[in-house]
Formats: sequence, C-alpha cells, structure tokens
Amino acid sequence: MAALVRHHDRDRFQTVLFAPAARREALFALYAFNYEIASVRERVSQPTLGRIRLEWWRENVGAAYGNGPVRYHPVVEALTAVIREVGLTQNHFELLIEAREADFDDEPPTNLAALEDYAEGTSSRLIYLALEVLGVRHPSASRAGYHVGVAYALAGLLRALPLRTAASRLFIPAEVASRNGLEPGNPQQMRGSTALRRAVAEIGAAAEAHLRSARGIRNAVPQAALPAVLPAVIADQSLRRLKRAGYDPFAPGLARRDPLQSWRLAGAALRKRF
Repeated sequence: MAALVRHHDRDRFQTVLFAPAARREALFALYAFNYEIASVRERVSQPTLGRIRLEWWRENVGAAYGNGPVRYHPVVEALTAVIREVGLTQNHFELLIEAREADFDDEPPTNLAALEDYAEGTSSRLIYLALEVLGVRHPSASRAGYHVGVAYALAGLLRALPLRTAASRLFIPAEVASRNGLEPGNPQQMRGSTALRRAVAEIGAAAEAHLRSARGIRNAVPQAALPAVLPAVIADQSLRRLKRAGYDPFAPGLARRDPLQSWRLAGAALRKRF
C-alpha cells in the first residue's frame, strides 16, 4: 500500500511518515482506498461505469463489516483488515463514496456552501477515519479535522484548476462566478482573467478561514491527532503561493511541486503544531 500511496498521493504519503510506526500500514491502506475512489472519474469512459465502480467499492466496504470472505484485491484486503481491527465508523466510508458521485456531474456547485460540503465529504471524512486509526476520538480533533479537510480540498481544487479546466470539469460555484463576473463557458475568461482571479481569491479566502478555525482550537487537539491534520501545513503553503501569484492559478510556478514540503511537515511535527 505504501508504494501505491507514494506514487499517487505524495501529500498524504509524507504525512504518514510522522505517524507511529505501528499505525502507518493502516493509514496507507486507508489512503490507498481513497485514491481508488478519487480516481474513478479519470479511469472510466462513461459516468455509468464510474458509478458502477463506486457501487463495487460500497459493496466491498459493507462486506468488511461482516464476517464473510474478502474479495481478492490488494486494497480491499488491506482496508478490510484495518476496518476489522480498528472498528472504523462505517458511515464515514459511505459518505466518502457518496461524495464521489458528484465527480460525474458536469455542472458546478450552486454556491460556496455546496462546494464546502463536497470538500467535507471527500476530504474531512478521510481525516475523521485517519483520526480513528490513530486512536483519537476527541470532539476537538474532529472539529479541527473538519476545517483542515475543507481547507485542504479547496486549496487542492484551486491548484488543479488548470487541469480541470482543460478537462471541462468546472467546480467554481455558480454564485461565486456570477458575483465576480466570471463566465465559465468563456475560454478567454477561464485563463488568468481578472474575473477568474477574483473568484479564485474568494474561494482561497474561504480555505484560509477554515485553516484559522482549525488552528484556533489546536491547543485542545490531542497530539496523537497530528499526522491526520498535517495536511493543514500543505494547504497553507499552497494558498500562500497562490496569493503571491496574484490568485492566478495558471501562473507557471504553481505547477511545480513545493520542494520544501517534507521539511515543512517535519518542522510542524517537531513543534507539534499544524
């Protein structure tokens, strides 16, 4: 599982390295599962096939909570073992898979609240599960996890906007676009225009607000939760880079990975802060 996560999810792979050694394989299994459902849209030719694939995962997760046989599939086997060992909350998995149904919708969310709901479903829910793997079931940790998950997802969507635009996958909420004079169907406006920058800045501000909310309660969050909420460090740096680029997601430098990311995570882990 570690090799799969390292290849496809560099961010979370790096955060796992700061977890206790005994919990790392369980986290890798969880993140490998997340990669599988997050990448369905890119790996199918038709939405119907994608929904069938998500249903396949829904069935296998459901089976993991029973005592029956396990399907022969490396990620299914690893995840089932974690579910049965740790007793992870089944509802989090169900909502993770349900949120991925939205990946097959061509229409953008109606408003920022809808985008944040998608971010919670696809990102915060994963943090809730990671917290359980780490043995942390504390209200403050879950609350911080909610805000970190939304901030990380929003920052990631903004970082990926050039690729999503090229694939005609729009995610800027209709209300945000309208408020900032952005016409998503206009190719010229969707590449570095003032309207696009304003819309991106608004979403970026929402992500920053979630980071502030998470960090506002970090003294109440158990230290054992740190590996699950370290994505806050990645989101913060991503938003800083975007701000320096004038909120132009097409700025050339933004396409490059942060070469100091592992060091930033290490520094945060040493300070026991996110």
